[in-house]
Amino acid sequence: MTVEMTPMFDLSGRVAIVTGGNGGIGFGIARGLAKAGARVVIAARNADKSEAAVGELKGLGAEALAIAVDVAAEQSVNAMVQETVERCGRVDILVNYAGINIRKPAQELALDEWQQVLNTNLTSTFLCARAVHPHLKRAGGGKVINVGSMMSLFGASFAPAYGASKGGVVSLTKSLAIAWAPDNIQVNAVLPGWVDTALTRHAREQVAGLHERVLARTPAGRWGANDDFEGIAVFLASPASAFVTGAAIPVDGGYSSVG
Repeated sequence: MTVEMTPMFDLSGRVAIVTGGNGGIGFGIARGLAKAGARVVIAARNADKSEAAVGELKGLGAEALAIAVDVAAEQSVNAMVQETVERCGRVDILVNYAGINIRKPAQELALDEWQQVLNTNLTSTFLCARAVHPHLKRAGGGKVINVGSMMSLFGASFAPAYGASKGGVVSLTKSLAIAWAPDNIQVNAVLPGWVDTALTRHAREQVAGLHERVLARTPAGRWGANDDFEGIAVFLASPASAFVTGAAIPVDGGYSSVG
């Protein structure tokens, strides 16, 4: 790596797992951690997409590998964390990004759809955090970064399950932060606003006028980009945030600050 990094933000020697890190915001986070010197494990289901992401990270001069996982399945999560430790020798950072959305009003949402969103977004965060905890504790500390949403703060008529799951992510973040502070493990959440990804491009196709409304309300005057999450990820994964835990930080260009 040729990137200069002060010790406060240096992740050299650290191993980071990023669930859903093969695309979108997850890949933006993985790229930021890699640039800061971390060895990155891309944990996701799509093997071809994960290998492509690993190739891009290696192109930056970073160490990276892919491990297949179903984040909603306990045995798969435990196996992924164990394989990480076996191949990398340790784990220091967990980023819980993997998630889905099913856009339907509550009265049209089937129970299995509700459960699918909750399991993928919220239960997976619990399973992955629980699986890495003993390894972080044994190492003397570590970092967990959960990815919530601006819908952790307010609702949307077309995303009741998603909003409930992301609100749960913030509450879980606070509970873990309190419980694991004695182990020197900091647990925080990042709350993305409207970011230009494949998922939100699909949303713009489904929700008429969404693009114009987002631009009109966002003080920054643009949609977010995956690159916007590199810096916050490095901060929350590094010694710079040693006294920051239980926080839920919007990264939304000011969208959630508008009354």
